Amino acid sequence: MNLTVNATLKWMEKMNEKVQSNKEYLTELDQAIGDGDHGINMSRGFQEVVNKISVTSYETVSDCLKDVAMTLMTKVGGASGPLYGTAFLKMSISLRGKDKVDGMALILAIDEAVKGMIQRGKAAVGNKTMLDVWIPILNLFQEKQSINWNDVERTAKNSMEKTREMLAIKGRAAYLKERSIGHIDAGSASSFYLFQSLAEVARECEI
Repeated sequence: MNLTVNATLKWMEKMNEKVQSNKEYLTELDQAIGDGDHGINMSRGFQEVVNKISVTSYETVSDCLKDVAMTLMTKVGGASGPLYGTAFLKMSISLRGKDKVDGMALILAIDEAVKGMIQRGKAAVGNKTMLDVWIPILNLFQEKQSINWNDVERTAKNSMEKTREMLAIKGRAAYLKERSIGHIDAGSASSFYLFQSLAEVARECEI
C-alpha cells in the first residue's frame, strides 16, 4: 500500500462528511454519559480541517497531518480536540521525512498515535474511550501481513459496539459508574468514522 497526499486529503474530507451527517447522533451518545458536546466539537473541528487543507498544498503526508493536528488542537474544545490532535501530531512526526507511506510506516504511525493518546489521556483499553477502537485497529494491522480494508472497517465497528457494555473508567462518564453501561462511547463512535473513512478511501484509491 502507499498512502499518498491525495488519499490523505480525501480521508479527511470523507471523515468530515461522516461527522457532519452524524453530528446529532454523536451528540446524543455524548449527552447520555458525557458532556454532550462531542458532535458539535467534531463537526466544527473537521470542518475547520477541511477548510485548511483545501487551500494548502502539501509535499508530504506528514505535513498534511501536522496541519490536521494543529487545527483540531486549536479549534476543538473538550477532551476530543487535544486527543485527536495528539494522535495526528504523533502520526505526522512518525512519518516525517518519508516520501512513501507504506503499510509498515502507517502501522508505526498509528502505534505512535496510540502511545500519544495513552500518555495524554491516561487511559487504557477497556476504559470505554476512543482507544477501544484505536488499539484493536493497531493490533489488527500488526497481526496481518497485508491490510484488508474490509477487516479494518469491520474491526472498527465491532470495537465501537463493544464499548456499549463497558464500564467507563475515564472522563465524565466515569462519574456515572454502572450507569455508563449500555451506552456506546462517543469518542469510539467518531473513531469508527475515522477508520471507516480511511478504509473507504483505501478501496477507492486502491492504496
